[in-house]
Amino acid sequence: MDTAAVENQYFSDFAAALRYWRGKRGLSQLRLSVDAGISQRHLSFLETGRAQPGRDLILKLGLVLDIPLRQRNAMLLAAGFAPAYRERSLSDPELASVMQALDFMLAQQAPYPALVVDRLWNLVMANEPAARMMRWFLGMPAHAPIPRDGSVNVLKLTLDPNGLRRHLVNWEDVCTDLLQWVQREAMGDGPGSEATRLLDELMALPGIAAAASAPNLDRRALPFLPVQLKKDEVTLNLFTTITTLGTPHDVTVHELRLESFFPADAASRQWFEAQAAVKGG
Repeated sequence: MDTAAVENQYFSDFAAALRYWRGKRGLSQLRLSVDAGISQRHLSFLETGRAQPGRDLILKLGLVLDIPLRQRNAMLLAAGFAPAYRERSLSDPELASVMQALDFMLAQQAPYPALVVDRLWNLVMANEPAARMMRWFLGMPAHAPIPRDGSVNVLKLTLDPNGLRRHLVNWEDVCTDLLQWVQREAMGDGPGSEATRLLDELMALPGIAAAASAPNLDRRALPFLPVQLKKDEVTLNLFTTITTLGTPHDVTVHELRLESFFPADAASRQWFEAQAAVKGG
């Protein structure tokens, strides 16, 4: 991990980060001091910078406050300690078992699409039905490769007027939900973060700000928000699930998400099954 890069992110010092996270979790100093097993006076001194924390206390506070691993590393660096959690590349041999598990889950999702993205929704893996669907909606050649190196951002691809958005029947509703994911990341990271910059980029896209300010409050429809895609005479109604890996001790693993798409009606199910039959799986 580039410790210099982490050191310059999010917060100027440990005290500012601790105040931010306690406020974000809605805990009083008394409640946090009890949960962390320290005195309220010591916690107050930590938040004002009058006292310096030990490494073990930072890790304990990170656990009590349920701080993401990336931000726990940032807090350690701000206090003068080395990061506690590694950030490996997906090609690292130590993550081979994780990649095998993700490959298995992607394969099991066929004939329906599934993607693996990082915390900023950069595409890192996709099954063949997902690649096939993306190629078709984007007008790409049948065998064109879909980049899986993080260079494609799924949120940008979805909300860009020249991307999938032109086929999204209910793009305003989908936009509201997608922006909420990024807003949560931006709030978790704090000011100056990559998530904040991504949110700014998305909000700068044509029509996004207006759509985000008028969320759909209709509660009479389905118990989930369908993603309605239409091209030519084909209309697909889908919904998604998000899966994360349990008990992670690596920043990369902690931030991976598997998004699985499911048909919301019989016609959509039949379309994916027919596509799989034509392509042989």
